[in-house]
Amino acid sequence: MRIVLAGFLACTMLVACDMPDTDKPVKVIKEDQMAAAQKRVDEKKAAEAEPEYESPWDRFIDEFIEAHLAAHPAFAVFQGRHEYDGILPDWSQAGIDAEIARLKEAREEALGFTEDELDEEGLWQREYVLAVIDRALFWSEKAEAPYTNPAFYFDWMSDSLDPSPYITLDYAPLEKRMEAYTRFAGGIPRAVAQIRANLRMPMARTRLEYGIASFGGLSDYFMQDVPKVFAGVRDASLQVAFAEANAEAANAMGELRDWLISNRETATDDYALGADLFSQMLYDTERVDVSLEELEAIGRADMARNQQALAEACAEFSPGETIQRCFARMAGRKPEGGSVEAARGQLEETRAFLVEKDLVSIPGTEEALVAESPPYARSNFAYINIPGPYEQNQPSVYYISPPDPAWSEEVQHDYLPGEADLLFTSVHEVWPGHFLNFLHANRADWVFGRVFVTYAFGEGWGHYTEEMMVEAGLRDASPETRIGQISNALLRNARFLSAIGLHTQGMSVEESERLFMEEAYQDQGTARQQAARGTYDPAYLNYTMGKLLIMQLREDWTADRGGREAWREFHDTFLSFGGPPIPLVRARMLETGAESVFYSPN
Repeated sequence: MRIVLAGFLACTMLVACDMPDTDKPVKVIKEDQMAAAQKRVDEKKAAEAEPEYESPWDRFIDEFIEAHLAAHPAFAVFQGRHEYDGILPDWSQAGIDAEIARLKEAREEALGFTEDELDEEGLWQREYVLAVIDRALFWSEKAEAPYTNPAFYFDWMSDSLDPSPYITLDYAPLEKRMEAYTRFAGGIPRAVAQIRANLRMPMARTRLEYGIASFGGLSDYFMQDVPKVFAGVRDASLQVAFAEANAEAANAMGELRDWLISNRETATDDYALGADLFSQMLYDTERVDVSLEELEAIGRADMARNQQALAEACAEFSPGETIQRCFARMAGRKPEGGSVEAARGQLEETRAFLVEKDLVSIPGTEEALVAESPPYARSNFAYINIPGPYEQNQPSVYYISPPDPAWSEEVQHDYLPGEADLLFTSVHEVWPGHFLNFLHANRADWVFGRVFVTYAFGEGWGHYTEEMMVEAGLRDASPETRIGQISNALLRNARFLSAIGLHTQGMSVEESERLFMEEAYQDQGTARQQAARGTYDPAYLNYTMGKLLIMQLREDWTADRGGREAWREFHDTFLSFGGPPIPLVRARMLETGAESVFYSPN
């Protein structure tokens, strides 16, 4: 699952879009026009009244958030801060260095708030802030992701080239969004030049192919799909400006794709972070501090637990047959009407089940749409795009990817999930997974918790809900239902072990593929896709890691609160924090120190 989430920002009202009148010509944006766009942001801020703060810490938090949005304007747009519409980040080396310096300065300022100035909650908040800063510094500085990994430019927790806010939302009239997109597209050639200057060759083959598919997919999307979105706009001058900017953006992305293709012959297998950097990633991004040996043992134990559960379910579902045959039988019952149509019905089913079983609160009345994913975002089967909470009344879209047409017909057919498998993708993405997570996060008491989310919190919650729904009796926990859930769990187990293997143990991509196929019973297309993902997304172990941290926290928190009877209260409390590293959530909920404690049934 490639996830493109809007983030955990919140505000009580939509920020007005400051855009030119539609009766004026809109020219293709160049660097001087980028400065003009930034001027609009500055003018808007200058016009706002100076807020009042209860403490210097509150001022620091507000100023940090605003500075972060200014440094990451594409991220800001995803959050619904449309004064940043059309502005792309400065991805030059000088711009990246300046952002690293800003983050380090902010880190020192946060550390300057001591126990004499902050109460217990303030000290906890400080640790949350430091974790957010450390995450950004890890990827931009320690891992050198801007220079070694095209996935950096599609980061759901930071800036991304994804144009979806202008395309899928209706936060403003179509003409206004077309103007915003035109400015965005006009900035693409400059961004492409910076990205090309950054990316070092030779590059790891799988990362190179990710860039070819993603940048090339954007080029195709710009040319083939975006014009259809704005075809109804009747302003001729706007259409001319759009066509020029969009064509230049498509060409720039196509040239970037072609340049990457030209480097295929020199591509390497040098994708591993190494043990030291991988361990640093775990702490800097998630505050997990266990040894790699212990972490691997935890992952293997959970895979064995799920394999045993699969054997038991298969004994009921397909008695006398092998696990592979049982799994194939589940996968062979494809969703009627296709994955997109079936997923729509599953959302109705899972929401009703949540209400019936009273498993968690559902704040608000928002619903999620389901659609086929655009061509630039098909590196995983499914993801959800959720508008930031500065938006109002905007739809979330649960995207499902079709098979790669370059694959054989057999591989394409096998790639389509079984209906029970798809059910738990729908659980993960919408009810009660990511979508419900954001409904709660948007209402978090502390604004910082609405802004920043960690990978393990978001994906760990989504993955946790899959097993939780079976435990609660979804579809009476039938054998086929359990197999569908376990198939998703085993996929994440294989990610967990592949991340450790690929980056710390010399595992090859081919060995990772076999792990997905032989131990997690995944089809060849999925195995190929997921093994490659591990090389450019080493943190994809966070699905299982987050799930196991949440499961143990639930066991510990509900132990003296009635066990199963306290699940709703546990879920509501857990989700109320926004998205901190889970060890910090554990510290708050259990009133202990922050520590990594993983679920183990033994």
